[in-house]
Amino acid sequence: MTASDNTLGLLEAFEQQDVFAAAFSILQEAIAGQSFPATSIAVTHKGRLVAIKALGRFTYEPNSLTVAPATLFDLASVTKVVATTPMAMLLYERGLLDLDAPIAAVVPEFISDAGKDPRRREVTLRMLLAHSSGLPAYEKLFLKAHTRGQVLEAVFSTPLTAPPGTRAEYSDIGFILLGIALERMADESLDRFCQREVFAPLGMTGTTFNPPIEIRGDIPPTVDDQTFRRRIIQGEVQDENASVLGGVAAHAGLFSTAADLARFAHAMVNAGRPILRPETVALFTCRESTPPGTSRALGWDTPSAPSQSGKHFSPQSYGHLGYTGTSLWIDPVRQLSITLLTNRTWPDCSNHAIKLIRPRFHDAVIEAIRDLA
Repeated sequence: MTASDNTLGLLEAFEQQDVFAAAFSILQEAIAGQSFPATSIAVTHKGRLVAIKALGRFTYEPNSLTVAPATLFDLASVTKVVATTPMAMLLYERGLLDLDAPIAAVVPEFISDAGKDPRRREVTLRMLLAHSSGLPAYEKLFLKAHTRGQVLEAVFSTPLTAPPGTRAEYSDIGFILLGIALERMADESLDRFCQREVFAPLGMTGTTFNPPIEIRGDIPPTVDDQTFRRRIIQGEVQDENASVLGGVAAHAGLFSTAADLARFAHAMVNAGRPILRPETVALFTCRESTPPGTSRALGWDTPSAPSQSGKHFSPQSYGHLGYTGTSLWIDPVRQLSITLLTNRTWPDCSNHAIKLIRPRFHDAVIEAIRDLA
């Protein structure tokens, strides 16, 4: 942490970090069991950074680099709530984003073909944020689309798999479409907007899309990709669609540190200050009432049983997961945030043990919080 962090109100408080020993041991055991090679975590509580810890090595090789608290990780879909959703929130505050406007009003290509499904006209920006647009969860667009333009053309023409507003289905396709709309509203790219309006004001100095080539060796690799790019992916986005989009995408592509995400989470716990209004944070982090049974807020997810957040987060909590093994969960009632970064996709994305480890870790952190003064 730097002196600027004190101006944002997040204070270092490591003197009782040993209280998290049980939580840390869960991660150490996971590394020993090769659930993931590297992890970095941060915990904020009542305006204090009460834990920051890095464990493991970049890979399972004994001579691999050790992880440090300042190590960057590929956030994968946590990009959606640390970059894309804050951009949407800021544009909403400025009167540039109408949540219930049709996406076609901003991205007419979504309905441009005469033979397209007429239901596409019903898809709104709110539905894209809430993952209820009717678009599918995921498509391997990169297999046929080899340029950014080709990927976007594929997104614009992806068929609906459900009537808009009737089903909650987490959709990368929907968020790519949302990102294009946001960039048009702002007349600026996602990465430039977020750097100026989100990351810089919060002192998130390590957070970036497309890390410079000279520091990529200091970032844990995510996958030995022998099917698409045919090389080890290190310091560049793991997600193939985001890669073809140039590394800057609304659904994936952001790299950050646990400490930077702690700064971001602290601002959210602090009702958005200094970058957002409290009423905006309340609107976007409240679970949507439709479709029935959804756990989604606007951009964010909320705890549902069973939840990757564990069993202790309050119903007012919100968070998000990333495919590479990253997560951020925030509990405004407890004034608590837990950042967990890993590269569980190393070397081949097949290990999903983190699904069992993540809730145990969150539970252990919250149980330890009870012992803090």
